[in-house]
Amino acid sequence: MFEVGKMTRNSLFTGKGGVGKTSIACATALTLADAGKRVLLVSTDPASNLDEVLETEIGMVPTPILGVPLLMAVNVDPEKAARNYRERIVGPYRELLPKEALNSIEEQLSGACTIEIAAFDEFAKLLGDPGTTANFDHIIFDTAPTGHTLRLLQLPAAWTNFIQTNSSGTSCLGPLAGLAAQRELYARTVDTLRDATKTTVYLVSRPEKSALAEADRTRGELDAIGLENQQLIINCVFRATASGDPVSDALAKRGKDALDGLPDGLRLLACLQIPLVDHALIGIEALRRFGAERQSDSSRSAIRFDGALPSPLAALVPDLARRGKGVIMTMGKGGVGKTSIAAEIATTLASMGHSAHLTTTDPAAHVRDAVGRTVHNLRITHIDPAKEVSEYRAEVIAEAGKDLDESGQALLAEDLRSPCTEEIAVFRAFARAVDQGNHEFVVIDTAPTGHTLLLLDAAKAYHRDVERNLNHIPESVKRLLPQLRDPEFTKILIITLAEATPVHEAAQLQQDLARAQIRPFAWIINQSLLATGTKDPTLARRAQIEAKYVEEVQHKHAIRVALVPWESADRNNTGTPTELAGAGATR
Repeated sequence: MFEVGKMTRNSLFTGKGGVGKTSIACATALTLADAGKRVLLVSTDPASNLDEVLETEIGMVPTPILGVPLLMAVNVDPEKAARNYRERIVGPYRELLPKEALNSIEEQLSGACTIEIAAFDEFAKLLGDPGTTANFDHIIFDTAPTGHTLRLLQLPAAWTNFIQTNSSGTSCLGPLAGLAAQRELYARTVDTLRDATKTTVYLVSRPEKSALAEADRTRGELDAIGLENQQLIINCVFRATASGDPVSDALAKRGKDALDGLPDGLRLLACLQIPLVDHALIGIEALRRFGAERQSDSSRSAIRFDGALPSPLAALVPDLARRGKGVIMTMGKGGVGKTSIAAEIATTLASMGHSAHLTTTDPAAHVRDAVGRTVHNLRITHIDPAKEVSEYRAEVIAEAGKDLDESGQALLAEDLRSPCTEEIAVFRAFARAVDQGNHEFVVIDTAPTGHTLLLLDAAKAYHRDVERNLNHIPESVKRLLPQLRDPEFTKILIITLAEATPVHEAAQLQQDLARAQIRPFAWIINQSLLATGTKDPTLARRAQIEAKYVEEVQHKHAIRVALVPWESADRNNTGTPTELAGAGATR
């Protein structure tokens, strides 16, 4: 897949959810390790699936991978990182301060800001502290979907600038002493990221217009923060056989059209194309075969599916529309088609005469593109972090700063420049969007699983963060958790593909929601080849793999299940898009 001798020490794989970042990162790590290199594979995704792909339980410390002596892996778990961070701050004072004071400090460090800086600290150590990774020749980063990763890559400069210019000695994390001590580490992290001799950022995409457009946007944003050391990987490139199969022909044509229209900015990058594979990329041997670009055994026996296929998506609509208003949220792993499903549901509700509002919490999603046309009764928006931050800062300065002198206002303005401010501002916007379900249908396309769960978790800590700066909590925030827990008001749709990792991550998401007393309304299995009857050898073998996962969802995980087949018609510009996210290496 890659020439081992030409790879930089640090490799970051980023891109839209579902394009195959994890599979490619794992296969690359295996290739390097098999070539005699000592490799550390790191996931920075809050919803990491390294454990399943490598069939090894992986924690916060380097874990040996069975059967690959030179490979170790780490999951940067934001929640565990936050617990470790809090203990690092509080631990030295346990014998010195009364319990009430310790509780106060721990509460101050329990918000979303602490989770963000703690996870970033772990990332920064791996890139900026030579001693942490001195025992490895290569560090491979399997990152979260694009929007979350861009945030992570922008943080080194953001925190460095904040620390350098802050004169108050405090922040939303409390005293800045701990952060200031990290200033040199953050500066080294910035330098390492920008050094093309040390680090390469691989933009991973599929041969689809939407995925390539996002890769081009990412390229531009990385250029803007000085990360010009980029290369392009196009995964799941499909060549049709001469079978005349309509699904095969449509998929091949769509890929060719997308590659023919490659954005000019991406044409400037070195590019690697990886063919679509017909086997599940789970386990060391499957990954080795993928990394060596060897085809799987086409003679293996078919997997039978004797059960009835689930109902179509349209069968869910009457129950979704029954109340005439409320919130519908699509949730799941990156790349499973949350945006297209959300767009189709919102468009359908609007066509039935309902007032519908389609919006997204995903910084990398483009819901307007998913609809592709003007629809009567349908309003389309997105949560713009820059706009929300600006409005939140203005509100805090007007309210909390009105009685402060010039020096106090300056200190308040400094505090609001913290990167953590964005988390609070975006959360407020999410709460407002949910609250609009009291008047109309609000269909929310959420960010990939891990990022969404962090957003929901913020409901518990948000009050503490806001109360430092405002005298009131917005009513929409007070009502948020009760509304999310009300199955009549909020209907959660878990979107998945009929594959191991998306299904099992969706099952974990369902368990996490249950702990928050939130119950999903239905599961939707999207982009199914099994339902198309394709006769193309490669696609038919992919369809065969789906059978066991369709049955698992039906009989183990979901009360209601809908199935959306992969469609031959390209509806990217005429309605809801359908993509083959599940037909190659998926995250």
